[in-house]
Amino acid sequence: MSEDTNNTLGQPIGFDVPGWQACPPPPRTAMQGRTCRIEPIDPDAHAADLFDANSAADDGLWTYMAYGPFDSSGVYRAWMESACMGDDPLFHAIVDTATGEAMGVASYLRIEPAVGVIEVGNICYAPALQKTVAATESMYLMMRRVFDELGYRRYEWKCDALNAPSRAAALRLGFQYEGIFRQATMYKGRNRDTAWFAITDKDWPALKAGFEAWIDSENFDADGHQRQSLSAFMP
Repeated sequence: MSEDTNNTLGQPIGFDVPGWQACPPPPRTAMQGRTCRIEPIDPDAHAADLFDANSAADDGLWTYMAYGPFDSSGVYRAWMESACMGDDPLFHAIVDTATGEAMGVASYLRIEPAVGVIEVGNICYAPALQKTVAATESMYLMMRRVFDELGYRRYEWKCDALNAPSRAAALRLGFQYEGIFRQATMYKGRNRDTAWFAITDKDWPALKAGFEAWIDSENFDADGHQRQSLSAFMP
């Protein structure tokens, strides 16, 4: 890939992207991993599981979410049917392969195939999914689809700038911090400054190798404890 250069007037310009063609939109197909499966969300298949899994959480789970909390399974299902069935955002359920139960939600959104940019968001992990191998592997599977299957150039993560756990998760997963957009939006009647993070296609090969080395079963003992942390494998 060529570096940034100058035009004939000596002005700096971005590097060329020869032969670029628009990317396809994400398909509505499952992504299978070692510990989890990512499925296009389906109220019949996932709503009851997700409501039950989230019922063990305190209200802090919802503080930085644009949706929730939900008073009943019916209310949760109605939200899913009204908000999660479109193409952008394209919602997925994170299913534990050991139990077959849906334990989390994530979506692709702000999908821009023409320029190869896509965001991951609306991430909500039930307590039983948090800090598990599946929690990390699910994010790897979604990245792999974006870069390897679909050929996008940029993968974004955005969160409330006050959401310290989300910011830490982005950095752990290899996203690079890019700054804060002040007063970017409002939700639940309050201001949100938005912290931006991203991975580019140039970053991806080294990150992919790190994820795959960490996820490999050889990195876990008989009790499922990691031998080395993800950071040990990351560039």
